[in-house]
This record gives sequence, C-alpha cells and structure tokens, in this order.
Amino acid sequence: MTTDAPIDLHALAGELLEKATSEHSGRAGRTLPHPVDGLRQTVIALRADAELSEHESPGPASLLVIRGQVRLVAGDESVTLPAHQICPIPNRRHSLHADEDSVVLLSVAVPQRAPEAD
Repeated sequence: MTTDAPIDLHALAGELLEKATSEHSGRAGRTLPHPVDGLRQTVIALRADAELSEHESPGPASLLVIRGQVRLVAGDESVTLPAHQICPIPNRRHSLHADEDSVVLLSVAVPQRAPEAD
C-alpha cells in the first residue's frame, strides 16, 4: 500500500473490531501509513469494557470516535465521547475505556527528531 492511497475507514473499523472481539486484550489497532512528517494516526478498536490503561501521550493528540462510545479519563476528570465526536487528549496521564464496542482514530503530533550530525 502506498502512503497516498485512500483508506476506507469504515471497512478498516469493521476488520479491527472483529479482531478485537477475538483478542484476549479486547483491542486491535493499525497505524496508518502517512505522508506527513510529524503526524501519526492509529485506528484502534476496543470491544465493550476493554481499555487502554493509564499512559502518557507522546505529543499533542486528539481522539475521534468512529463507532461506539468511549470514556477518556485523566485523573478525576472523565469525558464520554459517542460516535462522531472529537476531543483533544489531555497532556497528562490518561486512560481510555470502551463503554460499548468502539473504534477510534488517534492522531498524534510526534516531535521531529533532529538530523544526525555527520
């Protein structure tokens, strides 16, 4: 697949959700090929009640819910996101919980690496 080929998110969401329901972890994901330096996008499927445990964000990020409903939790704060909602990811430790079978698109601005000296 070339990096500029269109991706059918609906089909990919279905494929990953099917895989997530059969995985012990209850999740499956695929990082998309992307021609833009500094942007990483990953489609993540979570079966109902699965979660991504608390973790740090590698950079400024946003979460778009493609299917289902999830809860983004950071400390005492929690936001419920149904399908077609987009939300910035807090710049602190956070977790993601699937209230129902769900698929999200995680977009992260990855810091650029400095070129190596000759």
